[in-house]
Amino acid sequence: MTGWAWEYEGYEPSQERLRESLCTLGNGRFATRGALPECRADDVHQPGTYVAGCYDRLVSEIAGRQVENEDIVNVPNWLPLRFRLRGGDWITPDRTTVLDHHLTLDTASGVLDRHTRFGLGDGRCLVVRQQRLVHMADTRLAALRTEFTAEGFADELEVEAALDGTVTNTGVERYRALDGRHLSHVHTGTAGPDTVWLRCRTRNSDVRICLAARLRTDTDTIATTSAADAMDTADTDTAQAAGADPSRAVQRLLLTLTPGAPATVDKTVALHTSRDTAISDPLGAAVAAAREAPSFDDLRGSHTAAWEHIWRRAELEVPGEAGHVLRLHLFHLLQTLSPHTADLDVGVPARGLHGEAYRGHIFWDELFVLPYLNVHFPEVSRALLRYRHRRLGKARAAARAAGRRGALYPWQSGSDGREETQELHLNPRSGHWLPDDSRLQHHVNSAIAHNVWRYCEASGDTEFLYGEGAEMLLQIARYWADAAEYDSVRGRYHVLGVVGPDEYHDAYPEAVRPGLDDNAYTNVTAAWVLERALELVDLLPAPRHRELVERIGLDTGELERWRDVAHQFYVPFHDGVISQFEGYGDLAELDWPRYRERYGDIRRLDRILEAEGDTTNRYQASKQADVLMLGYLFPPAELRSLFGRLGYQLDEATWQRTVDHYLARTSHGSTLSGLVHAWVLARSRRADTWRYCLESLRGDVADLQGGTTGEGIHLGAMAGTVDFVQRGLTGLEIRDGALWLDPVPLPELSTYAFTLHYRGHWGVQLRLEHGVLRIEVPPYGRAPVTVRLPKHTLDLRPGEFYRLPLPE
Repeated sequence: MTGWAWEYEGYEPSQERLRESLCTLGNGRFATRGALPECRADDVHQPGTYVAGCYDRLVSEIAGRQVENEDIVNVPNWLPLRFRLRGGDWITPDRTTVLDHHLTLDTASGVLDRHTRFGLGDGRCLVVRQQRLVHMADTRLAALRTEFTAEGFADELEVEAALDGTVTNTGVERYRALDGRHLSHVHTGTAGPDTVWLRCRTRNSDVRICLAARLRTDTDTIATTSAADAMDTADTDTAQAAGADPSRAVQRLLLTLTPGAPATVDKTVALHTSRDTAISDPLGAAVAAAREAPSFDDLRGSHTAAWEHIWRRAELEVPGEAGHVLRLHLFHLLQTLSPHTADLDVGVPARGLHGEAYRGHIFWDELFVLPYLNVHFPEVSRALLRYRHRRLGKARAAARAAGRRGALYPWQSGSDGREETQELHLNPRSGHWLPDDSRLQHHVNSAIAHNVWRYCEASGDTEFLYGEGAEMLLQIARYWADAAEYDSVRGRYHVLGVVGPDEYHDAYPEAVRPGLDDNAYTNVTAAWVLERALELVDLLPAPRHRELVERIGLDTGELERWRDVAHQFYVPFHDGVISQFEGYGDLAELDWPRYRERYGDIRRLDRILEAEGDTTNRYQASKQADVLMLGYLFPPAELRSLFGRLGYQLDEATWQRTVDHYLARTSHGSTLSGLVHAWVLARSRRADTWRYCLESLRGDVADLQGGTTGEGIHLGAMAGTVDFVQRGLTGLEIRDGALWLDPVPLPELSTYAFTLHYRGHWGVQLRLEHGVLRIEVPPYGRAPVTVRLPKHTLDLRPGEFYRLPLPE
């Protein structure tokens, strides 16, 4: 593999879904999995195309209950292109001899190249080479070029291309008991000798989805057929009787193959939905775009140029295998949340646009994604935060429903901002459907507030901070102040009935109701939110201050309560360490060696214990970082100060004991876990940092979570590994109008370089080589950049640089 190429050799059915996820192509607006075009969905293959923000809600009956779920929609498949020798069977890698098979994802250009050599017997071979792109410049378009070459024979080859409206959401096995039929009113038709179209709509959300496909070849004339010929006259029975599928728009052609002479077929597709802007109707727009699209060569040229422009802004240099994986991670981040995302009303899908896991929902993953985007694509960060602001009304309604003031954002969000967390989830190990109480992860509120504040610090976007940002931050602060319940005995405020990031613990043992009291991460971040809200109130310009005060009814008495609560949250401790929640220290210890010996991989310890009739609620065992998330969000000095203002002493010894305690009791059942632990250990300069960093790098490419990557990548973890280099190793903070740097050495990542977009300075470069960190300001612009180092401060003017030796 080269630094930019991600390659797979040989056809391995058991690896197909993983490869499909990791070879997904997208442009921020839609993405298509790297499935083979001649293969339909089955137990091996799972083709899928997903449009950002396109959801549909259906009701299913599960375990005797009516359960409602909203899913990202698997829209009609534009890929299908199958082939066979005239009169023969369709050729696929599952029923035809595969002599060679090679996939190459070029992350520099965003092109997927496939090369397969099929053995047809009697010394005959058919070589199929395909190049695929989802256009990064014109986000309506995708294209597939297929070259067929006969070796050792001459014959005619039948080729059938289609737009397939029969697809359903079947990409996640444990969801298959749920209704996944999201498409209805499928119609197809022709728009000329080389173009067909398909239109449909989602069943509940009524989003109209329209595709048009143009098929051209360098040899023969195309013969176009379509079930739409009957559908247009409402004669569905006639179409079906003629052998046509009314839900597929089909084009067929006959190629004459001669030995060694490639025959080329180009399929160009346009996709529009009724959610798009600046169109009259989606079908007309799709047909026009497909008809007017340039040739494949020209499309590839403009697509490659668009990717080149993105990579200039996203420059990252890390040598070796780590750099290879980081570049793949960054590629998937940039095609899920591209510069085009700035024009969309979408959030950060936890599993990208790469599959159906988590139903395409938005969790808290922007907490791990925005730190990178803030200093490379701040316009995208702003758009993602505006997704949250547009749903502030729903969050306020959720708070009212809970008997609280302010705003309570959902743990899982989709189209309109209501809580989308499933009511039941399936344990595939036991086959049991179980209550899902993860909606009690109210700490997502603090994550959103944190994202607002950090974005504005990095970008200097005071317009957003004083506008939408202030409205969100103040309403979230209002919720925390109202949710805090005062304990006169302790003289402290408590937050009751919540679930922390760990997720293994959602109730006390033998408790009737779900929820835990005083999750340390929740309480400490709530205190931080209240402090920032009070700071923001003082920062607001007088006219805006008056407007907000009047609009939300904020008075002096409420602000005084905020100050009181912010400095008196209760934080539990036990045995000299921070407790994950009140009562955590009373839980039993798990026999970790016994479970590892019996099961091997115990990342999903919760499923193992439930299948045994037990529960993680009984044990000091965590799925992922919970308390230690505090060390991810806050640099050591800021965390100590935050605890100090709460009236607790958090010295280095207490923090290190806390780190050790949870390291020994975490199963790492989330891809985010290794990342956060690597971050915390790096800031503590611990020798085992690389072990956890390596786990986070390998999480998706090695599918460490046991088959989950085939259902969609883990976007937060991918982005977080890139940010680990950007902020974790450099100690980069952006606050108080300065770049703060406190780099830490990591021998396994001892060379790296990247550039930042910092408050009008495009291309501030940080480069580490030979134990020296070089900071350079580009030679344009007027204002100097203030850099705060551990022992001094300096102002770098445009064109200047500074060398900082790393500590031993």
